[in-house]
Amino acid sequence: MIRASDLAMREVINTTDGRRLGNIVDVELDLSTGKILAVVVPGQAKAFGIFGRGDDYVIPWENIKKIGEDVILVELSDRYMRRSTR
Repeated sequence: MIRASDLAMREVINTTDGRRLGNIVDVELDLSTGKILAVVVPGQAKAFGIFGRGDDYVIPWENIKKIGEDVILVELSDRYMRRSTR
């Protein structure tokens, strides 16, 4: 068993291009079934954080390929990005 707080401590890496995406900051849940639908990783900071952040990555649960002790491997294309609401 794994806790949501444990997921947030692991770095997310995209196996498609090898990029480090960051850490999970949020999850999307289906309240009727209690299942995780997706995890959210914030976009990278723009120009030293002065100009805000990029788009968030919304990673569907089925795109998570492996949860290891230190990292989470995902298979992700750019179509899973969305505008940041911050």
